[in-house]
Amino acid sequence: MENPSPFQKGLTGGIPIGLGYLSVSFTFGMMAVENGLPAWIAVLISMTNLTSAGQFAGTALILSNALFLEIAVTTLVINLRYTLMSFSLSQKLDPAMPILQRCLLAFGNTDEIFAVAMQQPGAVGASYLAGLITVPYLGWFAGTLLGATATGLLPPAVRSALGIAIYGMFIAIIIPPACKLRPVAQVVLLSAALSCLFRYLPGLRQISSGWVVILCALAASAFGALRFPTGQPDERDAGKEGEA
Repeated sequence: MENPSPFQKGLTGGIPIGLGYLSVSFTFGMMAVENGLPAWIAVLISMTNLTSAGQFAGTALILSNALFLEIAVTTLVINLRYTLMSFSLSQKLDPAMPILQRCLLAFGNTDEIFAVAMQQPGAVGASYLAGLITVPYLGWFAGTLLGATATGLLPPAVRSALGIAIYGMFIAIIIPPACKLRPVAQVVLLSAALSCLFRYLPGLRQISSGWVVILCALAASAFGALRFPTGQPDERDAGKEGEA
């Protein structure tokens, strides 16, 4: 049997993400239509915005007749994390990848796709990344379409349960590498601790969720970069070398 192409490998890697997106976008489609948006607009939003929290927040503001400026600023703040991820992922891409391909593929750089791409050995090419994006994009589109057309058929308890699917995906992505790599585990724990501080400490609780995500990401990534620079052995390796 021939070895799969990079595109096929990307498709395979994107299947779990696509299945998770199917349930999350299903909830988005139901929410949008239940609050008065036509089904085709809900689907169009998902086809042009491959986001989760930003898309939910932006649509909620649209439904509440918020000002355009408020919608723009809110979605910008929430989605700024993709800028940080894109900077990081750009260092992982094949240096020969043209700028046009980079710009097109940047559309599909979500949290889960970023995490899977960054775990690949060696440089990531355009074919692999295109395959990795394809299934999640189709899952996000199909889930929105199904949710928008199935509004009213499911009980409220089931609709609410579908909304936590994305958190399950986050856990499934970070736990395996955190169990294997101490630097990843420390960065994850620091992010969680900072998030709790912003959630419970007076004064910090007033900061918007979008800024909290950005500040926690910056602090945790800076800690990881300074504490575990690329190419440097960690403490265990250093200890083993000393013993030798």
